[in-house]
Amino acid sequence: MSVKLGIAPIAWSNDDMPELGCDTPLEQCLSEASEAGFIGIESGGKFPKTSNELLPKLNKFNLNLCSGWYGANLRNKTVEEEKQSIQEQLKLFKECNAPCIVFAEVFGSIQGDPNKKLSTRPKMDLDESKSYYKKISEMGKYLEGEGMPLAYHHHMGTVIETQKDTEMLLENTDDSVKLTLDTGHMLFAQGESIKFLKDFSERVMHIHCKDIRKNVLEKSLIEDLSFRAAFLEGAFTVPGDGCIDYKPLFEVLKSNDYSGWLVVEAEQDPKKANPLEYAKIGYKYLTEILNKVDIKVSQS
Repeated sequence: MSVKLGIAPIAWSNDDMPELGCDTPLEQCLSEASEAGFIGIESGGKFPKTSNELLPKLNKFNLNLCSGWYGANLRNKTVEEEKQSIQEQLKLFKECNAPCIVFAEVFGSIQGDPNKKLSTRPKMDLDESKSYYKKISEMGKYLEGEGMPLAYHHHMGTVIETQKDTEMLLENTDDSVKLTLDTGHMLFAQGESIKFLKDFSERVMHIHCKDIRKNVLEKSLIEDLSFRAAFLEGAFTVPGDGCIDYKPLFEVLKSNDYSGWLVVEAEQDPKKANPLEYAKIGYKYLTEILNKVDIKVSQS
């Protein structure tokens, strides 16, 4: 078996806080991602929105589009309205041969609000949950039919945040609804990525490899910081620079015969954490651990 290593552009430019990396050209991001060793990159706010513009830029640096974030508003939209909203990104991803869409519910999210403590994140009651699971199932079937699977992203500050939230989502939706497992968000929400991988191996199709600085995590939880304050404090970092041991997690991936993307992602201030330097740290660590558990790294 083999996996593909990609990276998210958020280390260079943060879409939720444009002031972080606002002056960093897209070409620098793509060039440095490739220089660090990655063969894929997720989309970001600075990326062209058409394949005619984007593919030449990716090809220049031997990069594949390995997915990207889509912020959904299914809680207050109909499925048909959401289908219309996703069309531009769906077309782009299909034409760029991306493996999936990283899909997350952002209606009511507090992830970008510096004044909202994480404890105030939105929650659904039983009736809304049932309605929402039905909508997500419909979107999952639609996107599966389009050849672009929905890979749901559990995320701090949103309505699907905890391990329990995520389990309930998968247990009550159609099998077409897949998952983006984010190791950093799972740990931040006090969940266990390894157990989740064991229990839902057939639904996990995309993985974000994010690490956590344990001391900042503990401060964030004790002081009930906002999500923005937590990452500005340095809660997240790349694999190999935090407290997560990826070896047992990759051993589970090997037993599950996982052959998808592993995407390094860490919300950090590029002025404090040089993107190229940290990209290299993440790539080096992941390749070393993958080698230890006898998982090959694809070069194309």
